[in-house]
Order: sequence, then C-alpha cells, then structure tokens
Amino acid sequence: VLANSLGKSYEKMFREFEGDLDPDSLDGSGDVKYHLGATGVHTLPGGGALRLTLASNPSHLEAVGPVVEGMVRAKQDRRGDALRQEVLPVLIHGDAAFAGQGVVAETLNLADLKGYRTGGTIHIVVNNGIGFTTSPVDARSTVYSTDVARMVQAPIFHVNGNDPEACVRVIELALAFRQEFQKDVVVDMMCYRRHGHNEGDEPAFTQPLMYKTIRGLRSVRLLYTESLVRRGDIQESEAEAALADFRSRLEAAFEATQDSRPPTPILPSEPLNDDANQSVDTSVDRATLDRILEVTSRPGGGVQAHPKLVRQLAARARMLDEDSVDWATGEALAFGSLLMEGTPVRLSGQDSRRGTFAHRHSVLIDQENEDEYCPLNHLSDDQNQLSVFDSLLSEYAVLGFDYGYSVSSEDTLVLWEAQFGDFVNGAQIILDQFLSSAEEKWGQKSRLALLLPHGFEGQGPEHSSARLERFLTLCAKRNMRVAMPTTAAQYFHLLRRQVHQNPPKPLIVMTPKSLLRSATAKSRAADFVDGRFHLILDDVVRDTEATRLLFCSGKVGYDLMAFRDQHKLDKVAVIRFEQLYPFASHDLMEILSRYPKAHDLLWVQEEPQNMGAWSFVLGKMHERLPEDRKLRFCGRPPSGSPAAGSQAMHLAEQEYLIQRAFFS
Repeated sequence: VLANSLGKSYEKMFREFEGDLDPDSLDGSGDVKYHLGATGVHTLPGGGALRLTLASNPSHLEAVGPVVEGMVRAKQDRRGDALRQEVLPVLIHGDAAFAGQGVVAETLNLADLKGYRTGGTIHIVVNNGIGFTTSPVDARSTVYSTDVARMVQAPIFHVNGNDPEACVRVIELALAFRQEFQKDVVVDMMCYRRHGHNEGDEPAFTQPLMYKTIRGLRSVRLLYTESLVRRGDIQESEAEAALADFRSRLEAAFEATQDSRPPTPILPSEPLNDDANQSVDTSVDRATLDRILEVTSRPGGGVQAHPKLVRQLAARARMLDEDSVDWATGEALAFGSLLMEGTPVRLSGQDSRRGTFAHRHSVLIDQENEDEYCPLNHLSDDQNQLSVFDSLLSEYAVLGFDYGYSVSSEDTLVLWEAQFGDFVNGAQIILDQFLSSAEEKWGQKSRLALLLPHGFEGQGPEHSSARLERFLTLCAKRNMRVAMPTTAAQYFHLLRRQVHQNPPKPLIVMTPKSLLRSATAKSRAADFVDGRFHLILDDVVRDTEATRLLFCSGKVGYDLMAFRDQHKLDKVAVIRFEQLYPFASHDLMEILSRYPKAHDLLWVQEEPQNMGAWSFVLGKMHERLPEDRKLRFCGRPPSGSPAAGSQAMHLAEQEYLIQRAFFS
C-alpha cells in the first residue's frame, strides 16, 4: 500500500526498518513502522491525480475503522461535499478481525446515521487467515467472515485472490455501487498466507493439512504471468525482464540503506516540565452574550416547543441581569460566542441534544409535527454552525469517529459526551491507543473534548465515577488536559480556551450532575465578560489566618464549604483544583503563600483512596511542598468498586468523610 499506492520510496522504508528515527518525518517516529500513516498522490492512467491518506493505526484490530470514518466525514464537511461523493473511505480488514472484533459491527451501524454517514465505505477483507493460527471453525459461528455486514444489507462480493483481473473487476463494481447508492460495499478476497502470522512462524504446527496444500501452490505472480503469455499479451522474456528489473531496484534500494548508519537518538536529559500555561484571553463582551441569551431563551422558526421547556428557556433571558447563570446556559454562551467568531462546533453522544439530565435542549422539537429548530444556529448571518447529534448506543465506535473528525478538522470544537462518565471505559482502546498517545507515536494532533458526568451522589457504582485516576495515569509530556470545573463561568472559559489555546490537545472534562442546577455553581455576568479560566480556585471567603487547608476537586468542594460555614470553622480554607493536568504548580505555590499559618494540609475526595486524583496529586505536591508542610488523605477507604450501591450507605460515607476533613 505504501509503495504502490502512496508512492513511498523503498529506500525510505528500508531505512526506517534499519532503525532510522527520521526526526523530521511528518509521519511521526514513536511507533513501529507498520503502524505509521502516510499521505501521497496517486497518478491515474488518464493523467488525473488522487490524493491518498493512510491513517496511522495501532495493532488493536479494527480500532482505526471508526477513526477513518470520522476523518472522512470531516473532510467531506470542509469541502461542502453534501452528496458525499468526493472523499471515499476504504477500510482493509483481516478475515478474523472482521468477524471477531465488535467495533466492526458498531462502525457498520454508523453507516446511515445522520451525524455519522460518509456516503458508503469500501470494505476489503483480505481473507488469508493472517489474524492468528486459529482455524475458521473456531474463529466464528457464521459461514463467511463477512456475514456481519448483512446487518446493513451491504452487497458482499466474494472473489478469488488468485485471479487479479477478477479482483479489479469486483473493485470497479463495488465503487460504482457505492457512488450510485451511497451504501457500504464489502469485497471478500479469498486467498491464503504462504507463511505464518509472520515469516518466522510455522503454521503447519496447527494447520498441517492446509499448509501441505499451500506449499504445493504456485504463486499468483506465476499464474498471472502464464495467463498473460497464453493470451499473447506479453512475451515470457518480457515477464522475466520485468521481474529482474524489479528485483534489481529493490536490491539497489536496500544496498543504499546499508551505506549510512542510523542516527543515534538524542534522549532528553530531564523530563518535560508539565506545569500549566493559562495565558489565553477567553472573555466575551456583554452585547454578544446578551444576543445569545435573547435567541436561546425562546423557541423560533415557528416551532411549538413543550410548555415546560418554554418556561425553562424563558428563565435564561434574566440570568445575566440577575448574576445567576447556570451550567447549561454557560455552555450555550460558550458555544454561541465561538460560532459567532467563526468556529464550528460538533457535539455527539447518547441523548446529547437534550442532555442526559434534560439540561441542554440544544434542539427544540415541535410538539405537533416534530419539526426541529436549533436556536444557536440563528445568532447572526455570518456565524458558523452547531451540529449536535444523538449517537447510537456505542462508546467505542462513536468516540473513535469523533476523534477522527477532530484530527481532520482542527479548527472545529469537537465534543463527545458520555451518558454517564462511567461508560467511557467502553472506549478504553480509543483512549489508550489514540487520544493519549497518538501525538507522541505519530505526530497526530487533536482538540477533541470529552464531557464525562462524574460525581458521587448515591447512584451506585455504575453512575458515579468517570475513572479520573485512569486519565491521570495516562498524562505525560502535556499530552492532554484534564479538568473538573465547578462553576458555569469556569466551564464557559474552559470550552473557549480549548479552541484558542495552542498547541492542540485533547481535553477531558469531569462534568457535574447535581451541580447542573445548583445555585452554588451559578456565575455572575462579570465572570464571563471580564474573567478567564482559573486553574485553581482559592476559598471564596479567604482567611489568611487559616491553619488547615482542604484541597479538592469537583462537587465535594461545595459540601466542604457548606459544612465549614454551618459550623463556623473559620480557620479552614477550601481550595479547588479546577485543572488537574497540566498541574498548576505556580498557582499552587502562590495560594500557599497566602496562608502562612496553614501547616495542616489535606486532599479531600469522594472517590476511594485507590481511585480519584489522590495518588497523582500526592506525587505532584510532594515535589513542591516545603518540608514543614505534608499532605494527608481524606476520603473513602480503598475499594474494588467505585461506589456503594446503597443510598443510605453513600450518605453515611459522605457525612463521615466531610467530618473527618475538619476534625481528623
């Protein structure tokens, strides 16, 4: 694919396999060579040119499939390709993976959905048993490895890999069908592997009869050459000369790579400083904010919205004047201001149009005819567009799709929202193989933002934790940003900063549930007009005589402040980390300097001790705290489950940890 389709030179590939790190390569240099992506221009027989992109991909089979679909959708949207005929997704599969990896079915299920369709994908299944040594009877329950594609009624062509001209004909049919009907097409190329899973493997260990047959087969090249000679298309001497020429070019390319030793990699002498940088202006003038509220506080376009929703929207109109802007309105102000600045916004997820907690209502539905109206797309004549989609019930494929979209559309704010943050673990492969590591492995950049509802509120172990600890474990070299904002204005500035801060990095946001409508999380108008995102929020009633400092993130900060105020414990300050990574070392030391008498420091969290931010924060603060100040833990004891299943148990645990924060 690299050599014949994308035009990558043999010399370059041989040099890479010899160990040349090629630090200036745009393909990246932090992965094995057969994972690297590439771009090229293929010259067609008629003289036209076709631009090709090979996506970087990990060994996690089929994980790159939805990523490619997202990249294609973004390219189509940027080109205004409404018919989706100018950019073509091609996925090359193995037979074992196509049948065995569930993300294939998830990706097929994206094919005709409004927010994810790409006009049909050409699927090429190289059916040669390369996946592993397991026989087909142990690898699937279907007759063909491609039977999973019947779920979307895709035509499936089975073709003999020993017949190159038949393979070409089938591809022509597949492309013609795709262009005409905008549907997925599958080509199942029946062939074989002459060696094992790799050239050092011995497949006869487990499949002796099959490989006895394969050893007696003549190669495709020989069979096709004989066919051409018999037809009189070429002479045998011409075929031999062409083969000799090809081998000599390979030998010359290989010899050229032996004449130069690979460069010695230069290792960094010390770890990258991961301290945070916040020099980004994200304020918005009051007139713009007023315009956004004016449009979003009432239905438009003749839509008859639900009466309860009409009242809920009407309340937005007064929020700036009353200095009481809630979470959903803060988000609408962020989206609207970005749209008016020319930045497109894409949001997808389960129930994302209305919001899992019925707080967003970005798209209004007419109660009589179900016509739709998106207020944020009617702010001004020269604004960009908000696209909000309710996704299929998938995390893996949908997150992969939105990641791919963000890679190909860097100037778009792309957001994926989990129904509950807990469910993001269904997309762990995308997090590990792409979101956290793609820049270091392949030089691939993304601004994708993840919105993960997180908070311990007695809803049990499946609806409490977005597994903050897992994200923090993946953080290094400023590869992403992890935040847990606690006010509407903080969330507003965080979203705007994600667009305006460079270089692009993925953003992980632990979003609230109960705080969505809480009066304590509402913000003043001035916080939007004159404010910015604060990495750490100092106590709202700062007392420089405080002797105990309670550090925390998220909702528990409000519980601590309420208990402190109720019991008049004036010598205790509550300090909220709004961004956990990159770590705000400078801000931390500045805040500590305001409390010279505070030597009793606690990290307070709702999560069990082996989860949450404790281990991460302890390591970061231990390096920076003076010797006379030590950090202690206050939270739930270590546990294998994120949260209690009983509401009564949750309340008892919560009351106990809050009291311990003040009296332990």
